[in-house]
Amino acid sequence: MSMRQITAKRRGFLLVNSHPEGAAATVRRTWQQIPAQTGGRRPVALILGHSAGYGLATLVAGLRQHDIRGVGVAFESADTGRRTASAGWYRTAAADSLTRQAGGDFAFLNADAFSEDGKKQVLDLVEQRYGPVDYLIYSLAAPRRTDPVTGIVHHSVIKPLGDCYEAPALDFTGPEPTVSRIRLEPGTEEEKQATIAVMGGTDWSLWVTALAGRRLLAPGFTTIALTYVGSEVTAPVYRAGTIGAAKEHLEVTARNLAASPALTVAGGRAFTVVAGAAVTQASSAIPSIALYTAFLRTVLGDNAFRSPADQAVELWDQLEGRTPLTLDDEGRIRLDGWELDDTVQKRVRQLWSDPGHGLIQARAGADWFMAQVRELYGWGVTGVDYTQPVETEVAWPSPR
Repeated sequence: MSMRQITAKRRGFLLVNSHPEGAAATVRRTWQQIPAQTGGRRPVALILGHSAGYGLATLVAGLRQHDIRGVGVAFESADTGRRTASAGWYRTAAADSLTRQAGGDFAFLNADAFSEDGKKQVLDLVEQRYGPVDYLIYSLAAPRRTDPVTGIVHHSVIKPLGDCYEAPALDFTGPEPTVSRIRLEPGTEEEKQATIAVMGGTDWSLWVTALAGRRLLAPGFTTIALTYVGSEVTAPVYRAGTIGAAKEHLEVTARNLAASPALTVAGGRAFTVVAGAAVTQASSAIPSIALYTAFLRTVLGDNAFRSPADQAVELWDQLEGRTPLTLDDEGRIRLDGWELDDTVQKRVRQLWSDPGHGLIQARAGADWFMAQVRELYGWGVTGVDYTQPVETEVAWPSPR
């Protein structure tokens, strides 16, 4: 037991500790926002990257509305005594508690999903407990990946390609949001390839191959990988940069998987899913994305800005056939129409054209963004008393 009264600690724009009760409260809030539905089949899902962002939203929406069974995988750090556990650790414990209370059947593993040992551990559990998988949801985000064959450690970078990138950015390291300027040198071909190795489709394809090798692809098996396109405003550092190269590789991988013998024999499908903008630990680290998201939130307001949970509900309805698939010309499932609406983007570009004045108009959006970043780590969550000691040594859920 380790009851402690803790306060938020920062390093630059990052928070380096998390609040157990605050992190758990965000999961409970999402759980309550998604209405439960009963009836229908109970598909088996393997969710890689279940502890944050769209992976977490997809998990909760699947549990609440489709009573999914299966396994979630994340790679989180435990409490060390000097530092709290990661927020994803606490969110996982909360998700497990809610699942148990609802009578669900979902297991959570803390493992390196990139590694051969991690894959074996996960597949052993799936095979022993659930059998063939209906859905593989790939939502991993990491700064590095070790190639399981060569042992080479690849590091991803956030850089433009071709030309330098200079743009306004939201500085939220101080008590008040301000606009700063950032300049990024273009990435090299080596950095581009390393980013593709981490964030592209190679590991996703390895997972499908591993499932097929264990005969764990259910008839009609579907696999999806979460991706993002975004606005022309952020394209130079995102879609036209090193990250965009990785996303293009992910999309090529989807087409290759869909045509692979393993999926065609199973009558399977493979898609990338283009979600809309969201505040995540990954997006908050990408220059200019924070300012763009603050402007977008201001333009759309509370009601039209769609949360990851809203989009996850829509995604499950499409995957399960309750609503038709919304596919673009490249065969990607699109959930981002609300963001890329022409009228919305025109208003965002107007704010972007004079970012200092734009921030004055978008101050509420910037404050919202900063609050969302804090909530990623369990801080500033409504209803949590941060003056009280809290148990920081929370056990990782054990498979039942």
